Parts: sequence; structure tokens; C-alpha cells
Amino acid sequence: MSGNSPTQAPVVRSTESIRNVVLVGPTGSGKSRLFDHIVDALVPGKAARGIHESSTGLRAATVPGDGVVITLIDAPGNPDFVGDVRAGLRAADAALFVVSAADGVDAATRALWHECAVVGMPRAVVITQLDARDADFAATLEDCQAHFGSGVQPLGVPVAGSAGAVSSIADLLLGEIHDYSGGGDRTVRQAESEHADVFDTYQGSLIEGIIEESEDDSLMERYLSGEQLDFDTLERDLLTAVAHGSFHPVLPVSAENGTGVKVLLHMVAKAFPHPGLHPLPRVTTLDGHSEVEISADKDGPLVAEVVHTQSDAYVGHLSLVRVFSGVFRHDRTVHISGHLELVGGGAGEGHGPHDEDQRPGAISAPFDGELLGKTEAIAGEIVVVSKLSAAQTSDTLSDPANPLLVTPWALPDALLPAAVAPATRADEDKMPVAFRELAAEDPSLRIEHDPGTGQVVLWTTGPAHLDLILSRLKARFGVDVSRVPVRVALKETAITKAQAKGRHVKQSGGHGQFAVVDLTMEPLPRGTGNEFHEVVVGGAVPRQFIGSVEKGAHMQLDKGLLAGWPVVDVKVTLHDGKAHSVDSSDMAFQTAAALALREMASPATMGLLEPIDTVLVTVDDDYLGAVMTDVSTRRGQIVGSAPAEGEEGRSVLTALIPQLELLDYAISLRSLAHGTGTFRRELSGYEMLPERLVKDHLSTAKHA
Repeated sequence: MSGNSPTQAPVVRSTESIRNVVLVGPTGSGKSRLFDHIVDALVPGKAARGIHESSTGLRAATVPGDGVVITLIDAPGNPDFVGDVRAGLRAADAALFVVSAADGVDAATRALWHECAVVGMPRAVVITQLDARDADFAATLEDCQAHFGSGVQPLGVPVAGSAGAVSSIADLLLGEIHDYSGGGDRTVRQAESEHADVFDTYQGSLIEGIIEESEDDSLMERYLSGEQLDFDTLERDLLTAVAHGSFHPVLPVSAENGTGVKVLLHMVAKAFPHPGLHPLPRVTTLDGHSEVEISADKDGPLVAEVVHTQSDAYVGHLSLVRVFSGVFRHDRTVHISGHLELVGGGAGEGHGPHDEDQRPGAISAPFDGELLGKTEAIAGEIVVVSKLSAAQTSDTLSDPANPLLVTPWALPDALLPAAVAPATRADEDKMPVAFRELAAEDPSLRIEHDPGTGQVVLWTTGPAHLDLILSRLKARFGVDVSRVPVRVALKETAITKAQAKGRHVKQSGGHGQFAVVDLTMEPLPRGTGNEFHEVVVGGAVPRQFIGSVEKGAHMQLDKGLLAGWPVVDVKVTLHDGKAHSVDSSDMAFQTAAALALREMASPATMGLLEPIDTVLVTVDDDYLGAVMTDVSTRRGQIVGSAPAEGEEGRSVLTALIPQLELLDYAISLRSLAHGTGTFRRELSGYEMLPERLVKDHLSTAKHA
């Protein structure tokens, strides 16, 4: 990072002086460029840094601005990292949704807007890339209003300067033109006749939108009667409506030259709420049962949450922490709690429940890669804490004398599987530690050791997430793995009655081995399980060896007969056999039973069962037909569809789909539904694998 940077953290005197803001938007929207320009504008003498898009992880910077202390969080733009975006939303008290004037609103942004609306988070829209070749501010504004609602109204409209470049903004409330053509410094002049169309088009709806949110019922009547409402009245009601989350101003900003940035910062400082006005997450006792009321009060109990963690080669373990209540001090031990299992999470390696007391290291204000030292952080602050090695992302930090638990943000479902195999024995030895560390940092990552296939499977949110995990494995932990095809654990079952004799006779001097059994195997209804019966007469198989036959049969059924998968839903019956007074034994009859079962197994007598999932797909109505067609191509059975609750224009499709057809569904659905689709899945049961597919699976069978 070049240029100047603060030598110490901004002084936070009260919770009321804090503004925590997250920037949300897709990769390529100019979001990270805007982040840089805002930081540059708030740090005197600071030169612009190298511009880049943040596609993974969170960037944060705490800077002074307009009488407040602002912490900006730049959330990732790739939809694979929606978990990090939600972490940023948890840490912040308001959000800036960044939309490109050339690209409009994407599906992931629409989904996040809806999530913010559910919890009433204050939001504003920043339209960037005004100078792009395909930029269309008016069309982008209409797109935002269509997807975000009528509460979205522009405070300013870009006005083309020389050679078509945007260097001026028409301020709709003040009736002014803000000219930034002088190298970033703003010049204000009154609007002229050439700007009349802009004000005629947008000013009326803006004022009416503000009045509708006003607590003064007389304003609308005064406005409709022709009274010219003063700016102070309109601004007061505007700022109040924004803070309440019911009005969402649109601000045109050029991250290329800083056009509009100062107006944006004024809005952040004056309209966005301080942490004391924003609803806090649910807090409970450690068992998750008893709810505990807290407020953003530095005199309250300590309650903080780890919203992001990372391991740095030079400074070690770093935790980005949001303090919700009390004061976090560097010289006080904290209790670290992680209980994702209480909210339906925590599956897989590295996400188990944990509680531990630990003394933190240094506390710092973040400054986009730099750390500015502090001794404490009060309620509302976002800080970086070192040496909390036991802390994982989404963990709660509290007073050891009064341990509490913050209900974590909604974690995305990791639905894209990738099987990996270590390149060497040394890599295999290092994998467990590396996986635990990665899982601790990333609650969206699920690591599964599949007992049915013996594979290590990484469940991720998408290709970019998977690439990041594999890259971190290699770069940070020196673990080299290769991708291998994901295998789905099948089962075997009988499709017709069969019978065979198992003969285990060996003589090698001394005691030999002798056991002969006659068995039949026949199918049972699905889900019945395996049964063993015996109808031996005349003591052909002595009673003491009946149990041996049953044990041997069950062991072989567990190992598989046809393709190495467990056999289910069959009835095995012992009809007859032979024994020797000296050479028969428990092990001999176990072996004979296994031989008989293997003898009767063939593609003519047995089939393969594949797991079927119930899949619930939520998608925009425009793409419902395409999704239904795709389900059919995946051998799926559509159960039904219904409107998505609380999501206008979206539907939920319920279908039964074989797991073999879902290995790439996370990628395919994103493409098929243009990013609007999400899905959930759970095991429904097992059905016969079609005969045309059985041959392929037998050719790659894992024989016992």
C-alpha cells in the first residue's frame, strides 16, 4: 500500500459516534474501487492505492469522517462467498449496495437486498461506473426500483460533462449542480435551464417519497397545495427515513474521479444509524435456551462476535471482532464459545462445539491491511484481535464469569462436492490439521469423510470457493491434493429369489475346517432391513453353529456381494447343511455362509439401489420452466411447486432427484436460473438404479 496512512487509530468517544457500513455488490461493479476512494477521501494526504476488486474475504478500514468514526467493510463480490457477505452484514449497521450503471442489478444482489429488508437494515444504493461505454443511469435506476421497491429514489442525477464524461451531479433537493471537473474538488452552482428536464423527471417523485415517510402528516397537503418546502425540513425527514430503513436513497458516484463521494459520506455520517439504534442479534445462555437481553452499552456485559478469521504468516491468528455490548480489553481474559450445532450447523470436520477461556493479544483498528493499535473497544466498534487461537468465525466472545452465546448469521449451504486425495503420504499426514484450520476460518466449508466411499469430500458453495480452499491448502499448509471423481454410496439388494451352497472344506493335517450350508436369499420391501431365518431339520447344522451362519451372512451382506456396496432389504434363510464332529468350527460356518451368498450373486439376481434426495429449488418465476425441464433430464420426479413465501415473483419447486445427478447441480442451477436459484436437499430414500446404468457402476465396483 502506497501513500500516507494513519499513525494511530481514530478515537472513539461514544457508541453514538460510530458508523459501521458494509459495501455489497458483484465483482466488477466498482465496489472495491469505491472503498479505496472513500478511504482516500477521509485520510488527509493519502494517495490513491492500487485499485483491485475484492473477490474473497473481507477488507475493513476504520477512518474519521464528518464528526464520526466510520468503519467500512468491503464484502466479496463473487456469489460463492455469500457467507462472508452475510458476516459483513452482521458486523455492520447499514449497507451500501453498489450497482454498475453498465450492468444493472444481479441476482445475488437482489437476494441480499431481500435479506436486509427482512431485518430492516438501512440501505442506500450507489450507482457506479457512470463513464462506462454501456452506462445508462436512468435504466439502472429503473432496474433498482423494479427490484428494490418504490422506496428507492435518487438524491442526485449525473450530468454529462465534456466528451461525455460524467463530472457533474444534479442535486435534486438543493436544486444545485455539483461540478467535480476541477480534479476532484467540488464546485457548486445553481441549476440552469439546460438541466430542467432532469429536475422535472426526478425531483417530484423524490420529494413525494420523502413526505410519505415523514411523521408530519401535514407535509403532503402543504406540498400538494403548492407550498415550497424548505430544504432543512426535507433533509430532516430524509435522514430519519433512511435511518429507519424505510427509504433508500440512490447516489451516483464516480470511483474514477471521486464525483459524488463527499455527498455519499455526508449521507453515511448523518443518515446511517449508530450501533445503539440498530437491532442486535439474538443472545442466549450457552445451552441456547434462555434468551438474554443486551443493548449497545459500554456498561453492559461483554458480548462480541468473531465475524472473520485468518492466519497470517507473520502475526499469526487474527480475528475481526464486532463488539455488541460492554468493553473488550486487551488485558482481560474472554470466554470463547462456538455452538453451530444449536442452529443446525456444524456438520463435518472442524466445526464441533467448543468452549475455552483465553487471553487476547493486541487490539487494533483495521486499516485495509494495516493494524492501528488500541487498548480497548467499546460497544459498537469493529476491531482486529490477535492471538485468539481458539476462536473460529462466528464464535462468541464474552465474560468468563457470564458466558453467553450470539446466534450466528445464516450460513450458506455448501452444496458443491469435490473429492480430494493426497499426493503423498506426507500430504495425508498434514491434511487433518490443515482441514481443521480452514474449517475454523470458514463456517461455510464442510469437510466430510464419507464412510460409504472412503473419500474425503470438500463441500463448498461454488467453484471459486473450492479453488480458494485448494489454493490455501497448498500455499499455507503445504498440502498437495488432487481432484478425483466424487463417488455416491450405493446399496445392493436382491431382485429375485436365489439359492446356493457354501462349502468350506480344508484339510492340512491336524484339525481341518469343515462347514457346508444351503442358503436362499430373496427380496424384502424397501426399508425393511435384513432378516435371517433358519428352517434346518434333523440337526444337519448343529445348534451351536446356527449363530455362526447368521454372523457370517450379515458380515458378508455388509461388505456387499455384487459391487462392494452393503446389501439391504433381503431375507436370508438357512435350509440345510453338514458338519463334522472334529473339523467344524464357528469360523468355518461363517466362511461357508459368505461363500454361499457370493455364489448366488449376479446381475440376474441382484440390483443396485441409488440414494434419492428431496430437493427444494427456489427460483425466479421466469426460470421455473427451464428448471423443471432440467429436473426431468436428471431422472428427477417433480412433486409440485408453490409461490415462495414472502418472495414475490419466486417459486419453490419440490422434486425427487437421484444423488448421482446432483454432483454438479450447484453450478448448473446458477447458470440455468441466471443466478436466481437456490436449493436445499435431504435424503428421501433409495430406489433401483436403472438397468442401463448398472453396467457402468459394476465396471468401477469396489469389490470387498
